This record gives sequence, C-alpha cells and structure tokens, in this order.
Amino acid sequence: MFKILIVAGLLSCLLSSCRKSDYSLDGDFVVIRDPGIGIGNRTLEAGVDYLIDGIVFVNDGQELIIEAGAVIRFKSGQAENASALVVARGGRIIAEGTSEKPIVFTAEADDLKGSVPVYAQGLWGGIIILGNATINNPGGEAIIEGLPLSEPRAVYGGQFDQDDSGVLRYVSIRHGGTNIGQGNEINGLTLGGVGSKTRIEFVEVVSNKDDGVECFGGTVNIRNLLVAFCGDDAFDYDLGYRGNVQFFCAVQSPAGGDRMLEADGNSLEKQVVFPYSAPNFMNVTLIGYRNGQGDQIVTFNTNAAGTIRNSVFINQDNGILLEYSAFRDNSYNQWIEGRVAISNNLFFNVNDNTGDGIFKVHGINGEPTSVEDDLFGYYFSDALNQIVDPGFVISENFFQVNPSAPEVFTDLYTASDDWFVQVPYKGAFFQEHWADWSLLGKRGILRIY
Repeated sequence: MFKILIVAGLLSCLLSSCRKSDYSLDGDFVVIRDPGIGIGNRTLEAGVDYLIDGIVFVNDGQELIIEAGAVIRFKSGQAENASALVVARGGRIIAEGTSEKPIVFTAEADDLKGSVPVYAQGLWGGIIILGNATINNPGGEAIIEGLPLSEPRAVYGGQFDQDDSGVLRYVSIRHGGTNIGQGNEINGLTLGGVGSKTRIEFVEVVSNKDDGVECFGGTVNIRNLLVAFCGDDAFDYDLGYRGNVQFFCAVQSPAGGDRMLEADGNSLEKQVVFPYSAPNFMNVTLIGYRNGQGDQIVTFNTNAAGTIRNSVFINQDNGILLEYSAFRDNSYNQWIEGRVAISNNLFFNVNDNTGDGIFKVHGINGEPTSVEDDLFGYYFSDALNQIVDPGFVISENFFQVNPSAPEVFTDLYTASDDWFVQVPYKGAFFQEHWADWSLLGKRGILRIY
C-alpha cells in the first residue's frame, strides 16, 4: 500500500522531515500531491521512492531541491489525471545530479531495470519551468501550453532576461508526453521565459511523445543535451528564444518523429514582433531516420532566425528549409539580413546529397521561389558546409557517434561569445562530454569511443 502524504497545511511538514529510516523502501511510495498551494520549500532525497500524482507546482517564492541520485516517478493518467512537475514563475528547482548519481524523472512503472522499453512514450506528463525573461508575445506574457487558461501559475514571461529558475544538471527525463489537458501532449522539458542565470547542462530526454525540448522565448543557455526517440520535434523554439545551445545530440526513432529542429518566431503571421527568435547552436549532431515522410533536419518558420555552426547532420529526407513570403516578414528575409547562418557543417545522406537539395526555400502561400532557392543553394558551399560521411556507425539499435572523417577537424567557426567552449571538431560528441550516466549509454545504445 502506498504511503500518501498530501502536501498541504500542517501535513506538508511531514514530507520535509521524512528520512529513509522513517519509510519502508520495499516498494511503497511517498506520494506527492498539490491541492493548490504548491510543494513548498522541500528537499527530495536520494533513496526515497517518490511518486508525483497529478500536476504539482513549485510556486512563486518556493524552492524544490532534489538530491543527486534521486528518482522521481510520475503516476500515469490523461488530461485532468495527468502528472507533471511545473516550476512556476518566481519558483526555483535545484536538481543537481552528478555523472555517478544522475537525477531521474520517469514513469511510475519504471523499475530502471528494463520494465519499461526504451521506446515507450506518453506514460506521464513532463517537466515545465516558467520564468520572468522576455518573450515576444503581445503584452510580454503568455499561458504555457497544456495547462488551463484559468491557472494563474501557468503564466510566464517578463522583463528580466537574467532570471534564475535554478539548476538542471545530470538529469534524465524518460517516457513522458501524455496529454495533460486541452488536447496537448506535453514536451519532455518545456522552458517558458526562462532566464540566462538558469543552469541547464547534461540533460537527456528519452522517448517523449511530443517534443523533446521546447523553448518559448527567454534567454536560457543549454549545454550537453541529448534528445532521443521523441514522437514530434527533438528541439522546438518559439516566441523570441535567444539562448545559446552547445553539444546537443538528437536521434530519431525508427517509429518516426517530425523535425529534428523546428524554429518558430511568432504565430502573429502579419505582424513583426520583437525580440526575434534568434538562438545560436554550435557542436550539434542530428541523426534522422529516413522514412520517406519528407521530414526536415531544420525548418525556419514565422520569421524565426538563428545560427547553426560546427555541426553534423545525417540521415534525413530533407535538410534546411526556409519559409518565404511575398506578403509578410519571413525567415528567408532573416537570412538575407544576416540573422540566419548555417555554416561550417557536415551533411551526409540528406535529401539527394547535393547542396541545393539540402538548402531549400518554400513559399508559404504558393509563391514561386526559384530565385530564392538558387541563392540559398549557392550559400551551402559559400558558408563552408560540406557533404561528407562523418564516420558514424549507425544501426536500428546502436549509435556510435564519435566522428572520424578528417573534415570534422577543419574549417571550424570560432564563436565570438565566450560562453561557447572552443573545441577542435564538429558535432556534439567527444569522449569528455558524455559517459554511461545516461539511459542510452547504460543500455549500450549510444556509444562514444
């Protein structure tokens, strides 16, 4: 029988004082619910079996600390019965694991020994972090997707780009993406208006039913990110996201997925909104699964900008797609104006393995784009992109992703932003960045030699 602690009123103090000696570890759970006042200032300890039942908030002014090695499971359910952890605007989460003791967020049924298949999706909700950084929605605020419009704790966005929502470090998020309301499957990790003082690094999202990671505005930087086997996009950004991302790898499942990277500006299609979505990506490895469905490596939509450099892209039906419109601002114009840059990258087995087949322009209202297509196609080689086999060893259940081709180590872009680590190779991986702490590493699916 589960031990149930309702995080409310006087009973909330019981959870903060619980220790391993107080509760049996024979399969029982400490169950955490939120009746509307949030989780409070709490520490979730390693060695205690926690189960989150329903949507639990870390409210404004509250701080949730999760110890290295802790495992937090989530009860299954759809819509009003879904389970998720939401850090509200003004709340903080400190989930700082280590390579020896990562923090795991996973499904109730996961015993961490293979009870849940690696590809299983949609068994719980996801992790949502909301902050006070700027977004380009009118009024500067929005309600995060998937939560009720009437929920005041679902609001994100503000005027403080250096906002600090806490730390996610050595964190594994597994098997999420259930429908948590209003017909939306939630992302593995959702970041809404999250600021640049928030620290996110060494995070994996495995087998989420929706996107792996989605950034709605904000300025948060992300380093060492692995996204695998998600049902929709691996990484999606929107509403003026302007952070930096380095050492990001995404792997598509044989069961399918959508884009590896979806870049959006704002859904207000005929109105220019600021700030532009314009993040910077370096040392990215994106491994698609060619299935004839026409999926892209990257799509730039709704006036999105952004840069991608020193990266490796393989095995996808289509490459980089820019929207074009004769009637409104668009991502093709962002490229013309220098706010889109795709340079110093390697491509292999993408579309027809030609530069003008990989870099394409599409008219969103059916406009002819032959001139624009030609210009963007010429840019492929002008920007020091190449078509080269990086030397990966890839099969359905095995990914050895240390590149070996000589071109990996030449024609490198040097970032002017000192946040980026300057490394002498293209792509996300080399031995120092990942170890066996991740689910894919432990299962022998992802190999780094």
